[in-house]
Amino acid sequence: MKKPDILIIGGGLAGCEAAWQLAKKGFPVTLAEMKPQRFSPAHHSECLAELVCSNSLKSELLAGASGLLKAEMRRFDSLVLSVAEACRVPAGAALAVDRDEFAKEMTHRIESLPGVTIKREEILKIPTDRPVIVATGPLTSDGLTASIEELCGNRLAFFDAAAPIISAESINREIVFAAARYDKGEADYLNCPFDQAQYEAFYEALIAAERAELHTFEKEQMRVYEGCMPVEVMAKRGKDTLRFGPLRPVGLRDPRTGHRPWACCQLRAENKECTAYNLVGFQTNLKFGEQKRVFSMIPGLEQAEFLRYGVMHRNTFLDGPRLLNADFSLRTNPLIRFAGQMTGVEGYMESAASGLMAGLQLARFLEEKAPFVFPEETIMGTLCRHISASESADYQPMGAAMGMLPPLTERIKGKRERYAVLAQRSLDALEKAIEQEMP
Repeated sequence: MKKPDILIIGGGLAGCEAAWQLAKKGFPVTLAEMKPQRFSPAHHSECLAELVCSNSLKSELLAGASGLLKAEMRRFDSLVLSVAEACRVPAGAALAVDRDEFAKEMTHRIESLPGVTIKREEILKIPTDRPVIVATGPLTSDGLTASIEELCGNRLAFFDAAAPIISAESINREIVFAAARYDKGEADYLNCPFDQAQYEAFYEALIAAERAELHTFEKEQMRVYEGCMPVEVMAKRGKDTLRFGPLRPVGLRDPRTGHRPWACCQLRAENKECTAYNLVGFQTNLKFGEQKRVFSMIPGLEQAEFLRYGVMHRNTFLDGPRLLNADFSLRTNPLIRFAGQMTGVEGYMESAASGLMAGLQLARFLEEKAPFVFPEETIMGTLCRHISASESADYQPMGAAMGMLPPLTERIKGKRERYAVLAQRSLDALEKAIEQEMP
């Protein structure tokens, strides 16, 4: 039986990884890349898999989310990791590459794959009658975005304005308390109470903190995007602006003092296991180091472990939980898959992993096999759940994080030791799933 030709739109990390996974299975692939016919505002090279923001693919240490994700991806013969090894430069425990050499080698490997054709043109319409993987990234062209909107309806975001997320275990519960305003309903929020001196010190640090630079095209879009005001910009409108906004203390009582706090930062659970919490109303464009310094001044968050820092940038992404299945297929059409940052994963390796999974799952679908179920104990499994089953009403992109894994049944005191056990549990679970589902 002749295998169908698969169209992959987008030649970034996700698209290339998907092409590799499918070509290995003998599927003919057409990889459509609009460069050099047209460049996005952030891209300049004609090569595939161009790294834009950094040459670092983050840590390789197994007892950490980035290193664990790489270990899981290697089990599926990741092309991105293979090329990264060939182009790596010294960077301690991190996997860093020569960006130009990496892009050239990725392009060469894809061009050399039997059955893969690279089509250098912009795709403006997504076909619905053939297998397709859309992996065009956060700077998808306007024409293709319109086609995606036709398929998905009003389920696209065009600017990522996300607050930081911290691990639950790093919150000081002797200070932070659970309560609903006026004690009405369930105590679904955790509350970080400020006294006046703490608030004023925090306020001064916040308005003086250094912000990340936006690209020109992002500044233009930000001007017309409603509801994305950074907390540091809001604070500059006046010392009490936050106290009447995201830090309003009304209806809350600090059990340590019996009185209403001067101000109060609320934390909202990011998942049903309550292993991670979002800083409510803290969309920010501060540099990551500044976020760590300033937000750790919030009472009860002095030792906060940041699973994701707040971001504000141009980022076209789907409302995954309402549109996608865990195998990255569109719920209304299993022939159409999405991969990369468009699905709501964030980071180079996370994007590559999503392409790997989308390609693997599409191959299984076309071979009339059930989707491979990535165990919930794995980082890849958490990414699948995030894009398809996040319970947050305000869906936002997320990268790999150990704090998103199910907690251990036993208590292990040290974080490094605990993460090492989590990592081994992940690899054991993945190996067992592969033995059972991919004999």
